Amino acid sequence: MTSFSLEFEKPLVELEKRIEDLKEFSLKKGIDLSDEISILEKKADELRKEIFENLTPWQRILIARHPKRPTTLEYIDMIFDEFIELHGDREFGDDGAIVGGIADLGGRAVTVIGTQKGRDTKENIARNFGMPHPEGYRKALRLMKQAEKFRRPIVSFVDVVGAYPGVEAEERGQGIAIARNLVEMARLSTSIVVVITGEGGSGGALAIGVGDKLIMLENAYFSVISPEGCAAILWKDGSRSQEAAEMLKLTAPDLKAQGIIDELLPEPQGAAHKDRMAMARLIRDAVIKALDELSGIPVRRLVERRYARLRRIGKYVVSEMPATEAPMVAAGNEDMHVAPDVADVEGGSDET
Repeated sequence: MTSFSLEFEKPLVELEKRIEDLKEFSLKKGIDLSDEISILEKKADELRKEIFENLTPWQRILIARHPKRPTTLEYIDMIFDEFIELHGDREFGDDGAIVGGIADLGGRAVTVIGTQKGRDTKENIARNFGMPHPEGYRKALRLMKQAEKFRRPIVSFVDVVGAYPGVEAEERGQGIAIARNLVEMARLSTSIVVVITGEGGSGGALAIGVGDKLIMLENAYFSVISPEGCAAILWKDGSRSQEAAEMLKLTAPDLKAQGIIDELLPEPQGAAHKDRMAMARLIRDAVIKALDELSGIPVRRLVERRYARLRRIGKYVVSEMPATEAPMVAAGNEDMHVAPDVADVEGGSDET
């Protein structure tokens, strides 16, 4: 793959290039430039730290979309000891944008599913640029129901800009496939660990993103809509995507603060693609820890906790309105007012 760097990384990339050129010149000419190289390396470390410790939400989104960021299959290869891929939804066909199968994780059999992007044009076409069709979601659900039957825990990897929005996908029931996955995952009688590794866009991510433990990489995002889509809907102006990214609160730190995710995994300095194995080891340890914690919870209680978790998302408060300020029900009914609702109602108040 050709070299690729984001705009905000370019000063660092240029400095790293100077360091490499000096090292090559020193070796070729036999001149000791170790002091100069050491000074530049220190500057590079300081610049790298300054850049990646002060990222904006939009910059994190750009990192989540980085073409060198590890894909689901690459993570599976690095994290699991063995993996057998399974194919097809038993209704229409096999969707390359979603992969899944049975894996071994430290002696524990698990079912693994995840969205898969391509590395080049040919693979992206085969994978539909990582945007699943309904048969992909049906394949994922088939494997999850199989896991439930054989009492295997599920590990789901999320990295998707969104479900495929084409006419043929709608004709084959895209909305229904996503909705069914949401319902079925909410009540599956086995533990589910979700790892958001890159993009987590719209229903395409939600359809495999319901779980007992949600783990999210530091530079990933998880949102009901992309910043571009949000800007287009709110302001009819896609150029305001950066503003939308700020408003949506879709980054890992934001979602951790809101209680949407359970764990935020720090990435190697420079992001996950700079040290894939280190990132994979962190994910493996986090998944094993989560599965160990969930294994001690009875299945019935596990499902109850998952339901309560979903109910807690999106808290709101209804304040009691004085009768004199209550709005009219309809024109011509001046004496009728809307009765004030129950005060201080929270979305998660019925947790079992």
